[in-house]
Amino acid sequence: QVQLVESGGGLVQAGGSLRLSCAASGSSRSINDMGWYRQAPGKQRELVATIGSRGTTVIAESVKGRFTISRDNAKNTVYLQMNSLKPEDTAVYYCKAVYRPGPNYWGQGTQVTVSS
Repeated sequence: QVQLVESGGGLVQAGGSLRLSCAASGSSRSINDMGWYRQAPGKQRELVATIGSRGTTVIAESVKGRFTISRDNAKNTVYLQMNSLKPEDTAVYYCKAVYRPGPNYWGQGTQVTVSS
């Protein structure tokens, strides 16, 4: 059974940094894309960043220049380094893994709170 386990969320002051990790386990299938999404209260879930198996990245404009996504294919782990955090970055952050062949899997979410 596939599991995505996220860690690294928490409370930080504006301007601070956090690093999220997400480790996938439970399947021998290859993982195509891995990524991070977030959902703030009262808002829809939105893409933050994704990374392909060969390192191609897609970064949301709202976090470009502040957030960096990376992955360790040997560990089936994706990371999100978040710098210069702003109160509007406050949300539950979800990890997603796109397996080849599918389906897709989601983590349970980790709360990130940025105080002003």
